Amino acid sequence: MALPRFFFLLLWLEFFLFIQSHAAIDYAQALTKSLLFFEGQRSGKLPANQRVKWRGDSALKDGSDAGVDLTGGYYDAGDNVKFGFPYAFTITTLAWGIIEFEKQLAAKNELGHAMEALKWGTDYLIKAHTSPNVLYIEVGDGDSDHDCWMRPEDMTTPRTSYKVDASHPGSDVAGETSAAFAAASIAFRRSNPQYADVLLTHAKQLFHFANDHRGVYQQSIPVAGKFYSSSGFDDEFQWAAVWLFHATYDKTYSDYLANFGSTGGVRSLFSWDDKWVGVQSIVTKLKIQKKLNPQNELWSKYESEMVQFICPVIQKGKNNVKMSPGGMLWWQPWNNFQYTTAAMLVIAAYSDHLASVQTNLMCDSTTVTPGELIKFARSQVDYILGANPKGMSYMVGFGSMYPVKFHHRGASLPSIKTNPRLIACKDGFNYFRSDRPNPNVQDGAVVGGPDANDQFDDNRSNYQQSEGPTVNTAPLVGLLARLAV
Repeated sequence: MALPRFFFLLLWLEFFLFIQSHAAIDYAQALTKSLLFFEGQRSGKLPANQRVKWRGDSALKDGSDAGVDLTGGYYDAGDNVKFGFPYAFTITTLAWGIIEFEKQLAAKNELGHAMEALKWGTDYLIKAHTSPNVLYIEVGDGDSDHDCWMRPEDMTTPRTSYKVDASHPGSDVAGETSAAFAAASIAFRRSNPQYADVLLTHAKQLFHFANDHRGVYQQSIPVAGKFYSSSGFDDEFQWAAVWLFHATYDKTYSDYLANFGSTGGVRSLFSWDDKWVGVQSIVTKLKIQKKLNPQNELWSKYESEMVQFICPVIQKGKNNVKMSPGGMLWWQPWNNFQYTTAAMLVIAAYSDHLASVQTNLMCDSTTVTPGELIKFARSQVDYILGANPKGMSYMVGFGSMYPVKFHHRGASLPSIKTNPRLIACKDGFNYFRSDRPNPNVQDGAVVGGPDANDQFDDNRSNYQQSEGPTVNTAPLVGLLARLAV
């Protein structure tokens, strides 16, 4: 009996997707797009060298309600709010990737763009830190913003400014912002030492502010915690301290770490809310480089706990991180890829640190070479970029098939350059509900990703899977440079 024609069509389609997903991946192109993403997320007055042309100036009165200039910076994701807590983590991980992989970024002629992306972020943070004990940590309100579907260029939603201060503390967001300033100061130290000094001053002031006036920020600013609630601030204290020590080698900060009383324990993920793996990673780097005494058992404890995070991630531990049938690390249903990109930055950096002293990783009795660590990190990046059962790139604009209806206001609405008339708050939902692809491509956005069975619904209403926050792409910048050479 002759087989139906559709059977052969299905076989051909599966073969095509297999070939497409396993073709050589152009990491350099993905790197370029990851940096274009930050230009697409810009708020404020756009510069003359803006490459993402469908965007326009926006939110030019931010901060006016408080009598300060809070223009600039980056919108969080597919919304038009500037959330300070994940924002600062974005800047820290972006800076970290630049520090670790500066030579590789330069080799791909992207170091300049990476530094521009970093400075756009830190320039805003400087504005937000108006005095030693005052930090503006949000502009815009999540509820009112989410009630509308508007372009940032002509949005009419409230642009309320929220701050933490001595009477309304936020040790977590202040500590994370201190870390961002300190990490960025290292990145700028050679190319712009005066600017690096400014960043370092802000980092030190915020470190003291976080420690002297303690409290989680959502207790002071409940509206902020509705969207990015903090689980505590001990990790941010150490995150800031380790970056300040890295930036200064001032024993004040290493003593702070040594006397803190906790090394974080073994963590299950690394994210904007849980920085312990990052702390452990930077301590380990400084230990390997002998900036911290490698014989000190405390620093070895940090490394041991980091290793106990890495081994289950690379499937060499006792309780390994779950893997999808298609080979994707699986943490949580909501924006799973944020955990993947952050963890792969940790692993890639550790691989190079081990290689620098010709040492391997030991996962119990299993030896893992630096090359094997990089190979694993590559496998997860490859999955994101298209080597997966669907043959779909989960980086918007990369490859021949990627999410075209991902959850993003600016991308889904007509560009103000082509349609300058106001698209009002509720009128925008006509575009939200449309079955058509987004008219603008937000290159470099990494969406939340598939479910635990590699299934993905490319739909604007599916924000758990189809939104692309800055915290997803930031750790990828340096990592893509590392893989591209």
